[in-house]
Amino acid sequence: MTPFGVTSNGTAVEAITMSGHGLSVTVLTYGAIVQDVRLDGVAHGLTVGSDLLTDYENEMRYFGCVVGPVANRLQNAEATIDGKPHRFEANLNGRHTLHSGTTGAQSQVWFIDEITENGLALSLILPNGHGGFPGNRRIEALYEIISGPTLRLTLTTTTDAPSIANATNHSYWNLDGSNDISGHSIAITANSYLPTDDIDALVTGEIRDVTGTPYDLREMTPLTPAKPPLDHTFCVARNRGALMEYLKLTSASGVAMSVATTEAGVHIYDARDAGYCGVAIEAQGWPDAPNKSGFPSIEIAPDKPAVQITEWRFSKG
Repeated sequence: MTPFGVTSNGTAVEAITMSGHGLSVTVLTYGAIVQDVRLDGVAHGLTVGSDLLTDYENEMRYFGCVVGPVANRLQNAEATIDGKPHRFEANLNGRHTLHSGTTGAQSQVWFIDEITENGLALSLILPNGHGGFPGNRRIEALYEIISGPTLRLTLTTTTDAPSIANATNHSYWNLDGSNDISGHSIAITANSYLPTDDIDALVTGEIRDVTGTPYDLREMTPLTPAKPPLDHTFCVARNRGALMEYLKLTSASGVAMSVATTEAGVHIYDARDAGYCGVAIEAQGWPDAPNKSGFPSIEIAPDKPAVQITEWRFSKG
C-alpha cells in the first residue's frame, strides 16, 4: 500500500497492488479504481489509467472506477422504488441522471477492509438519501487475482430498506498500449441490444435483434473509431444468473481478454470523448430498468442484496 495523493477535499488516497498467476493489478481507494493492469511478459499496461489523482477527479472521472449505486442513465432523473417516486441529480444535460450523479461511488474514497497478496476488499457506506437513493446501503468491492490469469470483481450491495442497485466497473481497455482502439477486435455473445435515442443516449425500451445491424458482434469484428458508434447495452441474458463468458477482445499485440459475468447486460462505450483511447466494457443490468417495462429488475431489499461478479481473463500470443 502506497500513498497516491490527496483529494481536492483533503482526503488521503492509497494505491494497493496485488499480484499472482502472472498478473499484477493496482487499485486505488478513490473510486475503487483499477489504475493499472500488467501481464507478465507484456511491456505495456492493459487498461487506460493515470498517475495523477487530479485526472481521476476531473476528465478521467469514470476511468477504471466502480460506478454505483446505479450505473448508466435514469431517464428524467427519477424512478419509482417500492411504490414511491424518487428524484435524483440531473447531471446529464440538466435532464437525466448519469452514473448516480456527481456524488456516486466513483467519486468517493472507499474503506480498506482487507489486503492479501492477491486480493483486496473495499467498502463504501451510502446513507439513506445520498444522491436521492433510499436506504442505508453498503457496497463491497472484492478484487481477486485467480488462476487464468484472471481478475475477478465481486460487487455486493446491501440495504436496510427497498432501493435499487446496478453497479459496474468502468475500466477502459487497450490491450496494445496504443493511442486508440484501432487494431482491436471484439465478439459478444448477444442476439439483441438496446437502441438509444440520438439526443441523450437513453434506451428507448425496445429490445432489438442484432441481425442485419451494425451491432451484430457475434463474430470477431474489428473495432474502428465511430464505425459503428458504440454506447450501447448488449443483452447477454434476461436476468442475472450464473457466471458465463460472453465477450472476447483481441489486439494487434496478441494480448487477448475474455469477459465473464453474472449480469444480464454488457455495455460497450468507445471512449469517443477521450479520443477512442480504449473500450469501456461495463457488465451491468439493463439501463433505466425501473422506468422500462419488461427490463430485468434492479431492485434490492434487506433480504435481497445485489451480488454481481465479473471476471477478466487474460492471455497473450
